[in-house]
Amino acid sequence: MITPAYCQMMARYNAWQNKGLRDMIANIDRDALYRDRGAFFGSIMGTLNHLLWADTIWISRFDGGEGPTVPAKEHLEMTPTPAVWAAENFRMDARIRLWAESVSAIDLVGDLTWTAALSDTTMSEPMGLCVVQLFNHQTHHRGQVHAMLTAMGLKPNDTDLPFMPED
Repeated sequence: MITPAYCQMMARYNAWQNKGLRDMIANIDRDALYRDRGAFFGSIMGTLNHLLWADTIWISRFDGGEGPTVPAKEHLEMTPTPAVWAAENFRMDARIRLWAESVSAIDLVGDLTWTAALSDTTMSEPMGLCVVQLFNHQTHHRGQVHAMLTAMGLKPNDTDLPFMPED
């Protein structure tokens, strides 16, 4: 279904897109970042914290490392400030890239079994599907943040894969 090259490309894409968001939110008034904008997770920061929490739980399932430090029910407040979110997001992007650079084709086959944090349900799905979920989830919610920023009159970076710069 997927390859290590796909994982590496999407990890690069994730880091590129998140850098653009980190650069943007550093210059936005705190109240504007926490204002409820009618999105699924309310505010820009609520959505960004949701993304960070989900990235943390998914990558912990893949690399066996530490999962989120806050319970699922508190994930929208995972970081106390935009600056802390930016630092944690930067570290998470590096963790995802390290995993992607070390993943082998055999790591991407078979099933992954885990207990879902929000529903306390044991689940098992193909590993390839779970990896696609990680990257698709990021893209989906970053799109929501992009829309909120655009509605504020700001111009987020391009999001198209062909425009991704080389490292």
